[in-house]
Amino acid sequence: MLKMTLSALLVGATALTGTAALADWRDEVSVFRIGILGGENEADRLREHACQKDYLENILGVPVELFPASDYAGVLQGLLAGQLEFAGLGSAGYAGIVLQDENAVEPLYTTQQIDGSLGYYSVMYVRADSDIQSLADMEGRSLAFADPNSTSGYLVPSFELRDDEGINLEAYFSETGFGGGHEQAVISVLQGQYDAGVTWTSGVGELSEGYSRGNLRSMVDKDLLDMEDIRIIWQSNLITNGPRVIRQDLPEELKSLVTGAMMRLQFVDRDCYDAINDGESMSYYPIGHDFYLPIINMRRELTATR
Repeated sequence: MLKMTLSALLVGATALTGTAALADWRDEVSVFRIGILGGENEADRLREHACQKDYLENILGVPVELFPASDYAGVLQGLLAGQLEFAGLGSAGYAGIVLQDENAVEPLYTTQQIDGSLGYYSVMYVRADSDIQSLADMEGRSLAFADPNSTSGYLVPSFELRDDEGINLEAYFSETGFGGGHEQAVISVLQGQYDAGVTWTSGVGELSEGYSRGNLRSMVDKDLLDMEDIRIIWQSNLITNGPRVIRQDLPEELKSLVTGAMMRLQFVDRDCYDAINDGESMSYYPIGHDFYLPIINMRRELTATR
């Protein structure tokens, strides 16, 4: 009888300790706020991420809120100011945060493409009925970047056009500007406001479908783009896939819960996994800060030369 009583007390004490530990981080983080990058219609972004909200609320036991920013900077500033807990970023966005505060966030995982690679490409596109057939034909023409904090929509093309192609952006193009996001930049090119634009794509899969993943695929899936209406005239080197990040100052138990939950998402709800990843991909893949050092150095150098 004594043994049973002691056992019961131990079990009860363990349960209370576990409950107290859970309550501790929930008292500190009463709501889990997810930043969603700009670049497409806000209603579309909220609809695509609604399943992630419901999924994490069930796992974490606290309300989850989605914050779709009008541009990339909104999410970056939200993380830096402690107004967001979690977000998916491009590599350049992560680099931008690190260069302002190296202790602000930590990368948890990235996305693996259907061919197993951990990267994607920046591509320059024009209307299919344009007389522009190559990068050489772009001299004296206008170019739409996506967002100043976008890896594929600004940082990498700016860097590679300058260093690899020897192009002075201000002298070579008649005009450069920002389309207000990847989706909006494509639409501005289709409407004739710019001669060309840059965006991101996995570069694998069917061209007619906008490849397996990326902005082109997302627009094709939403019937906003027919790939026969554009032509790709330039492609970058492979770019590291962007990270999902979480604030460094959050409780370790919360970080572990979020990481574990998201790494299981593809098995628990594949439709949700595909919806928040802009098309088809293989899986999530754990990464760390060092994975992004080349992009961090690239952004540091480009910032210094402005």
